Amino acid sequence: MTNPVEVLRSRYGEIPFDYNIPWNDSIGTILSHRSVRSYLPDPLPPGIIELLVAAAQSAPTSANLQSWSVVAVEDEERKQELYRFSNNQAHVKQAPVFLVWLADLGRLAQIADSRGLAHVALEYTELLVKAIVDASVAAQNVTVVAESLGLGTVYIGAIRNHTQEVATLLNLPPFVFPVFGQCLGFPNPEVQPAVKPRLPQQAILHRETYKLAEQEDAIARYNDIMKQFYTEQNMNVAGDWSEHSAERIATLDYLKGCKNLRETLNNFGFKLL
Repeated sequence: MTNPVEVLRSRYGEIPFDYNIPWNDSIGTILSHRSVRSYLPDPLPPGIIELLVAAAQSAPTSANLQSWSVVAVEDEERKQELYRFSNNQAHVKQAPVFLVWLADLGRLAQIADSRGLAHVALEYTELLVKAIVDASVAAQNVTVVAESLGLGTVYIGAIRNHTQEVATLLNLPPFVFPVFGQCLGFPNPEVQPAVKPRLPQQAILHRETYKLAEQEDAIARYNDIMKQFYTEQNMNVAGDWSEHSAERIATLDYLKGCKNLRETLNNFGFKLL
């Protein structure tokens, strides 16, 4: 069983609260999560993808609409294309499986059509939000179960820079939108990613009401923790977390192909009323 002290110190860069609480392997797996960007070429054992999808389908889903789907890509040529659409991130083609998570309202549209019913609600933003939440919750279940089996994952949001190309590659119908990708495979044991510290809970956990001003001390402390993390990991990173985050939202450069997301969604059939 994992050591609570070590796990919490890795996750926060400090011991954030009284850890003398019930502990188990499930907690240890979740709190020890790290993004894996180097994979062995070994294929997944038969039945693993199906088991992971069963875990995904065990996640909550709004109104039981189950408005998500996932495409498992193992073909090398198709992964090569997804690698290109993901800003040439090497782990996309290196991982034996690449999952593309979809906000899927196309299935509901087809069901409505088959019953001779309208699907006016699909034109409203709320239904797309529900579908994106459903897909995200399902994918996180896959992450947890995959890591419990010794597999590694990393989410790839960059596919949204080339959503139309991804849709064409995967033959997506209207009302089906690729939300993000996910690499899946056995981690390369020669490349051990560190657990990246997160913001102190004083900046995240609010009791009764939201308190923006009271986050300042926690953010300042986190800036120091991240500076130390960069040094320990031999990462040549100048500045701190606040500076990096502010720079990302200062211009549209960080958004890349996603800056026209509303127009892209319109093209996929979502009117976003």
